[in-house]
Amino acid sequence: MSKAERTRQFIIETSAPIINKKGMAGTSLTDIMEATKLAKGGIYGNFESKDEICKEAYSYLSSSLAEKLNQAVIEGKTAGEKLDNLLDVYENKSLSGGCPILNFGVEADDTHPEIKERVMKSILSAKGRITSIAQFGIDNNEVSADINPPIFGTKAFTMIEGAILCRRIMDNDEIMQIIIESIKKEFESYLI
Repeated sequence: MSKAERTRQFIIETSAPIINKKGMAGTSLTDIMEATKLAKGGIYGNFESKDEICKEAYSYLSSSLAEKLNQAVIEGKTAGEKLDNLLDVYENKSLSGGCPILNFGVEADDTHPEIKERVMKSILSAKGRITSIAQFGIDNNEVSADINPPIFGTKAFTMIEGAILCRRIMDNDEIMQIIIESIKKEFESYLI
């Protein structure tokens, strides 16, 4: 990696948590300059605009989240373990600053079509990850074929994202705990 590539990556990694927490509109170039200790020219020598930084920050954050979730799923041997591991990532507040899918998605829906498209792909991937756990369970005779994997994946994902929002706004874990238990209970009802 060249020095320019390292600097660009440093800017992305340093500004991503700020943008995730403060929002794209709420994060100023000054915020990015203060965090990176780079002058305006150092930022704009690597990016055409703040929007470009935001796009790359989203890609970085969503990739990091996907890696955590994928690793959690891989570590499970059974479908139940895979789901429990995935839910643990969400339950254990490993999303400091909140979920980038939720944070960027809400802000980008009407204002940033390219980021909206990236968020949509992340949503489909996240739902697909949960769907694949249910399908894995069916394929390995752990879960009844009565479960509808795509519907279960959609319900679980949207319930988790809603619980993340409530946890952030209400500053407590009660709703997250209820949702996690509800998802587990529904999944367990299909275990063979």
